[in-house]
Amino acid sequence: MPLTASACYEPRMANVLVTGSNRGIGLELCRLFAKRGDTVIAACRTGSPALQDLGVRVIQNVDVTNGATVQEFAQKLEGIKLDVVVNNAGILAHESLGSVDYDAVLRQFEANAMGPLRLTEAIVPYLAKGAKIALITSRMGSIADNGSGGMYGYRMSKAALNAAGASLAIDLAPRGVSVIILHPGFVRTSMTGNNGNVDPAEAAAQLIARIDDSSLATTGRFLHANGEPLPW
Repeated sequence: MPLTASACYEPRMANVLVTGSNRGIGLELCRLFAKRGDTVIAACRTGSPALQDLGVRVIQNVDVTNGATVQEFAQKLEGIKLDVVVNNAGILAHESLGSVDYDAVLRQFEANAMGPLRLTEAIVPYLAKGAKIALITSRMGSIADNGSGGMYGYRMSKAALNAAGASLAIDLAPRGVSVIILHPGFVRTSMTGNNGNVDPAEAAAQLIARIDDSSLATTGRFLHANGEPLPW
């Protein structure tokens, strides 16, 4: 039975941090976490009216590619213990062999791979015991699943993010912190040119369900939001 936006609600309150929260999947994650009673910290470069309307705590000027802004953001978490961190911020560019824009490839590495690692490392002191880290990746980062080629920067950066997630799962386990690496599906957002077969709200609900189900016993898994294990 497919999950709906209401399927992920459960009577549990947590401190939740979501990056890339001003639109798309990030906005819907904030909406659903807040609706079920969690305390949401929405981090983004620039806010949006839709995000402000949620009534969550919005912290702007957080650029995961910029170490200084990440450190400034982390300092604002003093006194807070985070239960869930969703590294959602990312970018997408299109490259084909023969016309690869290497500057664009590098920007995707900075945002999609190094950014989540930088943010996660900065907020480790603020993680509660039993906290959960979610990395929003893509099955396009799967080497075994690549059947169409192209998209060099996005594929390479997401594969690097997946590798970082596997290491984070090992390194954070002694702290009681689990890591889950999640593909949201082909979601209709501005990143995909509003193409796709899943609405952001449905994708967010499925992602939250996977995060809720994750634990130290399953840390480091690479999953589709629908629960399907994905190949590396």
